[in-house]
Amino acid sequence: MLSDIEIAQAAKMLPIEQIAGKLGIDTEYIEQYGKYKAKISLDLYEKISNHPEGKLILVTAITPTPAGEGKSTTTVGLAQGIAKLGRKVAVALREPSLGPCMGVKGGAAGGGYAQVVPMEDINLHFTGDMHAVSSAHNLLSAMLDNHIQQANALRIDPRRVVWRRVVDMNDRALRNIIIGLGGKAHGIPREDGYDITVASEVMAILCLASDLEDLKHRLARIVVAYTYDNEPVTVSMLKAQGAMAALLKEAIKPNLVQTLEHVPAFIHGGPFANIAHGCNSVMATKLALKLSDYVVTEAGFGADLGAEKFFDIKCRYADLKPQAAVIVATVRALKMHGGVPKNALTIPDVQAVVQGAANLEKHIENITKFGVPAVVAVNAFPTDTAEELAAVKAICQKAGVPVAISNVWAEGGQGGLELAQMVLDVADSKAAQFAPIYPLDVPLAEKVRIIACEVYGAKGVVFSKEAEKTIAELEKMGYGHLPVCMAKTQYSFSDDAGLLGRPRDFTVTVRQARVSAGAGFIVMLTGDIMTMPGLPKIPAAEKIDVDKNGRITGLF
Repeated sequence: MLSDIEIAQAAKMLPIEQIAGKLGIDTEYIEQYGKYKAKISLDLYEKISNHPEGKLILVTAITPTPAGEGKSTTTVGLAQGIAKLGRKVAVALREPSLGPCMGVKGGAAGGGYAQVVPMEDINLHFTGDMHAVSSAHNLLSAMLDNHIQQANALRIDPRRVVWRRVVDMNDRALRNIIIGLGGKAHGIPREDGYDITVASEVMAILCLASDLEDLKHRLARIVVAYTYDNEPVTVSMLKAQGAMAALLKEAIKPNLVQTLEHVPAFIHGGPFANIAHGCNSVMATKLALKLSDYVVTEAGFGADLGAEKFFDIKCRYADLKPQAAVIVATVRALKMHGGVPKNALTIPDVQAVVQGAANLEKHIENITKFGVPAVVAVNAFPTDTAEELAAVKAICQKAGVPVAISNVWAEGGQGGLELAQMVLDVADSKAAQFAPIYPLDVPLAEKVRIIACEVYGAKGVVFSKEAEKTIAELEKMGYGHLPVCMAKTQYSFSDDAGLLGRPRDFTVTVRQARVSAGAGFIVMLTGDIMTMPGLPKIPAAEKIDVDKNGRITGLF
């Protein structure tokens, strides 16, 4: 059996001009990065701004497990299936981060015969967007500490600096550091730390900005610290937004590549789905919608995190109207939610599937609460039995949602034809009545309560004294109208990663609240959210190599 990278390297890619031509993009708007990658000029969107928009299809999933769900693979395979049915379609995905690629996950560009290519480029440096975000973020860090060193005219309290540094790598040793050591000439000593680049607010801003001017305005609003008088210090006060925007002027342009079956794919931006909103850029999504009849996009982790934020944050800001949502599930993952350990997943167990399907049922309920019709895609594995697949189908039919067995990993678009037709039927039915789950004019604590109770299924929310104090201060500062971005474990509906399936009678505890004023949301931290991952005992990087001809191996 060929590995993902071997399949990708055997692919016959079309020149990127031909892929752009499928969408009617003239060569004057293509900025090539080699033969098979390009950035699309921002002038194109202005030219086609009056074009009608296509239909937006979200791919989300049940609560993630170590068994894997295959969300990106399904996204790509679904788009290939739609193309095989003769429709004009595009994919809109996030960019992979180097950290997870070198850590646990390996590659993040789909899998099998449902991949985006060139796979190695996309997974490694691509067009340099991640590095641009890192540079802009760390420029701000340098200017902030320089201001404190150079007489500190803004009276910034060094103990209340909230802007950390970033690097696009899993490096636990950088989580907590001390800077400014070495004497007076080397800065003011203080505690600091690093996050991974995709957790940066700059990344979230890049993905929510509507154009270059909006990007600059959002950067200017970032809160980096507080004064001795408890007043917020913003980027505009440090006069850093212009230089930061200059570093991001190329990164803001959407990237165009292709799937194995030559479907156009916009891959742009990559915010975390717990500390941020976990969706690709607004600009890439809106451009794709103007250029195609259907756009298949994805939101990170399970529907309780990625889809909720896609609906309540991205769609709200970008005025997007999703027409359908695909919930990806696997028999293997449902068994884990039903109590089966990872090492026993190949043993047939219909009862465990039925028990674990409570997780799927809750996700179906949640999607419909947003007024978006759902379709379930069962990502097939060779170890699935007919009885287990029949059990999943019966559960979906009882819930009143269409369900298809997806074989896109093994068969590409051909293996996704049944799913593609179901999704088209739903998207074309005009059944969607999309609306965010909470209004913006209710207090921040009420927004949290609505998400926790309606989406997670909690019986209530508990706020720490620190969170209560911060929320009150943020509302007093004028940030109460912003949506909330819940930072919680992806492995459970609750804030306890060990509660699988569909937990009930639990409470969610909000430990802290932080403002991401540039991105335009308040982050509510629950549990122990890690913004700088570490490498595992055996990192994926140990298997990655390159030969004398530049051919990469081991990248998943």
